[in-house]
Amino acid sequence: MKKTGELQTRFQKISVWKSQLATEFRVAGAIHASFHGKRFLTGLTWDLIAAAALLRPSEKPRCILMLGVAGGSALRTLRHLLPDVSLTGIDLDGELITLARQEMSLSETGAEIIIADAYEWMKSNTRTFDVIIDDLYLAGDDDVFRDGKCDGDWLALVKRSLAPGGILALNLVTGPGHRAIQIATRKNLTARFPCVRSLTTPESMNEVLVAGENIGKGARLAGFTDHFSDRRDRIFWKRIKVRKLK
Repeated sequence: MKKTGELQTRFQKISVWKSQLATEFRVAGAIHASFHGKRFLTGLTWDLIAAAALLRPSEKPRCILMLGVAGGSALRTLRHLLPDVSLTGIDLDGELITLARQEMSLSETGAEIIIADAYEWMKSNTRTFDVIIDDLYLAGDDDVFRDGKCDGDWLALVKRSLAPGGILALNLVTGPGHRAIQIATRKNLTARFPCVRSLTTPESMNEVLVAGENIGKGARLAGFTDHFSDRRDRIFWKRIKVRKLK
């Protein structure tokens, strides 16, 4: 890949890297979003986010809210797996969203994108969703960080916006410097939801926690393998591990 451009928004500096078929946004030395012209999966966190949304036990989700859109990598996979689902995304960085429309075909996901602070938006939200995805990370000088804690007040807002049988999928970075947030978030979720499952994959330094009244098991994902025509996509999909937190 070659670096083809750079954008300094109000919130972060984004480097654009491209090859013939792929595009990456890199922020603070990490891949912030990924797009490939022929494939959907990367072995990274967006695979886990998409898989997590499928673990609603009763039926396929009809409406999904994503807090923290970035380049829309997970939204693209969700649209592929769930062609009829209603997708809504909230992101603070309007310049990043414009770049994603230009470089990563974000508009093709058909998602409703709202430029807003997710925390403030959730306080006034009156809609409910089958799945809420929390990927609320901001970029620091050397690493990404969560701009708020996954505390009782935040989880109360999330629960209020979940439809009956709805689930929360929350992305966590697990590398150096992130362990304390991971431990605290696990504790808060298991204290407030009857069931919490963890999704991981070998290539990613992320864990996605899925919380709700009941969460489907990993075997549920097998039914979606054939949605991917590319062999590499199928390999990445099968590497996703799901386990229940105690």
